[in-house]
Amino acid sequence: MEFDLLIKNAHEWIEEHTFQTNIFPEQKQKLLAVERGECVAVTHNFAYQFFMSCLNDCSLTHLPALLLDLAIMRLIEPASKLRSIELLSQYFGIKYSQRFYRKIPKLIAHKADIELRAYNVAEEKFKEQFYYVLYDVTTLYFESFKADELRIQGFSKDNKSQQPQIVIGLLVTQSGLPLSYNVFAGNTFEGKTMLPVVEGFMSKHPQTKPIVVADAAMLDEERLAELREKNISYIVGARLANANLGLVKQIHGTLNGVHGAKARFQSKHGNLICDFSNNRYRKELRELNKLVQKAEQLVEKQLPGTKVKFIKRVSKEKIELNTALIEKRKLLLGIKGYCTDLSEGQLSSQQVIERYHHLWRVEQSFRMSKFDLEARPIYHQKEDAIRSHVLICFVALIIEKYLELTTKMSLRNIRLLVWNITESHIRDTLTKETFKFISPTSEIMNSPLAPLIKKWNLLPH
Repeated sequence: MEFDLLIKNAHEWIEEHTFQTNIFPEQKQKLLAVERGECVAVTHNFAYQFFMSCLNDCSLTHLPALLLDLAIMRLIEPASKLRSIELLSQYFGIKYSQRFYRKIPKLIAHKADIELRAYNVAEEKFKEQFYYVLYDVTTLYFESFKADELRIQGFSKDNKSQQPQIVIGLLVTQSGLPLSYNVFAGNTFEGKTMLPVVEGFMSKHPQTKPIVVADAAMLDEERLAELREKNISYIVGARLANANLGLVKQIHGTLNGVHGAKARFQSKHGNLICDFSNNRYRKELRELNKLVQKAEQLVEKQLPGTKVKFIKRVSKEKIELNTALIEKRKLLLGIKGYCTDLSEGQLSSQQVIERYHHLWRVEQSFRMSKFDLEARPIYHQKEDAIRSHVLICFVALIIEKYLELTTKMSLRNIRLLVWNITESHIRDTLTKETFKFISPTSEIMNSPLAPLIKKWNLLPH
């Protein structure tokens, strides 16, 4: 064996140094004796190439490498920026100096370009028509108790009211693909965030004039008046509990507890569309009975210091049941309301309700960013670095939604499949030559990811 190896090395030396060619050239064969092989590394380059190919499909690979790499790590293994840099080196051999922190705040300069690319992906890849867009807000908290002008305590959707936070307003398509977002101070009222995001989107895409769909938290007469003034159409959840008793009785009498019944009324917020559901009725009745029972117990014990619904204070030391409020709430059981400036001729009541129910898609995007991509908590202190962190998560969210809409798979299942494709690097201890072996690919090639892998030519056929 060693004699054959010396002959082989001699032929290679002759070819390399004397440029003499063999009269009878032989086909070179890569041979590895198993007993001389040692595993020197296991890499996950396939996973990196897979997500980079997704970025390329979304026309995002022109962005700074640091932004792309941090977005990929959000998809693979969300962690702090320092830990992400360590993992990039460990998994893919991609190295950054410790000065990378200085580059992070500068990434925010690419926000407008990325949002434009997101719009193009929605239009070109998924043929979105932008008849309407979905809007909602969430909060992201900081691992700090030090507040400033941006990081301020406010109403927290993460139940972290003691910690400073920021408010994120997100605009998505009807299928849930993210289009645009904005970052607001942590104590900003939800309703005040919608118009800046919507106007910003429409100014960049004047050819689109979508209907904006948002939940009841946005229902504020001042905000809706602004939308009407700007000639922006809307569908917003209605807060029927705030409606006057006369209107509530009219709604109750018209729907008459018939499952699937719907009707349109006039209100100060425009057209008010209401529908009745048996399932909703049963759920709300159970909740109402619990609250009334709790209120009755507190009235019986006369505990005036406790704040509970359906209780009213008669004097400093006496409380009693708010029977009028209970009766009003009973009239609304099973009824959901939706406000819009659109007439029946422009959009039917059924279409209004269907469009509103698509809001779960923007809520899903927030769940993806918070849980799949672990966008919270935030550890940055400077404003530009905070905004860049949100931008990195936004890029990762574009890719996650792109893959979900293309393959109908969750990011969790995609991660498992692509991470299972490894490259084992085996070195011949005698020749020092290293051979690369790819793990079995049958599972991934039998999955919904196969068309993308073939399209991007990621695995040998």
